[in-house]
Amino acid sequence: MSSTSTAPAVALEASRLGKRYGRRAAALDDCSFRLPAGRISALVGPNGAGKSTLLALAAGLLRPTSGTLTVLGGAPGEFRERVAYLAQNKPLYPRLTVAETLRMGAELNPARWDAAYAHRIVEEGSLDPGARIRALSGGQRTRVALALALGKRPDLMLLDEPMADLDPLARHELMGTLMADAAEHGTTVLMSSHIVSELADVCDHLLLLGAGRVRLGGGIDDLLTAHTLVTGRGTPADLAPHTVVEARAAGRGLTALIRREGPVAEGWATDAPSLEELLLAHLRSPNTPALLTPSTTPEPQTVTA
Repeated sequence: MSSTSTAPAVALEASRLGKRYGRRAAALDDCSFRLPAGRISALVGPNGAGKSTLLALAAGLLRPTSGTLTVLGGAPGEFRERVAYLAQNKPLYPRLTVAETLRMGAELNPARWDAAYAHRIVEEGSLDPGARIRALSGGQRTRVALALALGKRPDLMLLDEPMADLDPLARHELMGTLMADAAEHGTTVLMSSHIVSELADVCDHLLLLGAGRVRLGGGIDDLLTAHTLVTGRGTPADLAPHTVVEARAAGRGLTALIRREGPVAEGWATDAPSLEELLLAHLRSPNTPALLTPSTTPEPQTVTA
């Protein structure tokens, strides 16, 4: 039986998860969400929102200060052979060659390693197998690091700004490879990125972090459907009882992103927002009440006496 057929319905679940570094403000604070298995999820938020911390916690490299986090149904690190994690700095051994790096991947992952696939990813970048990692460009090192991650054939991929140092063509090619693999094998992907256009093209799920918590979470289509762009000559007060995420002057009128609570009053033109409009409005309005769709809302915790 394949690993995908036995994968749990929920890939990640956090309940009141918190992480604090010394006396500094908490990187994560009372963070709760679910990530359904098989989704390709964008992890977005301003700098310092806790994205890298969340990914490192899920990879089992950090321990939470409070709350709980389950990964593929177990504790972080329990199923390490089924999880691939790619950090921002793409840590590789600089003295090893490309071929030696892939051989190391095979030795560390004997049960699941797909050598042909890993070598193909490297070959598509025209990399010399004998070249040492320290001699590669940033984009070439990213390709080798992705070959290690994908060659592992993971059930869950955790990617922290994976394509930031690639040129547009290489980014497009590698993103296509990553998404095709996820679709074929049912891999769950959680990927942080600041490139909104990249996210819109490949992701079907969204987690927006702010102030250490998930402020927006769910299927992208569901979240877009829950919001409406309205334009008119009124004021934000005229948009009650809707939740106004953001309102801005537009000529002599007003443009606002709202969460609809029933029909919109006459005199307001309505339109569907793009993912970029949705994200920017929420990033500019950090005090907007959180919205998590049912599939992203964690199960209530049972309190025992």
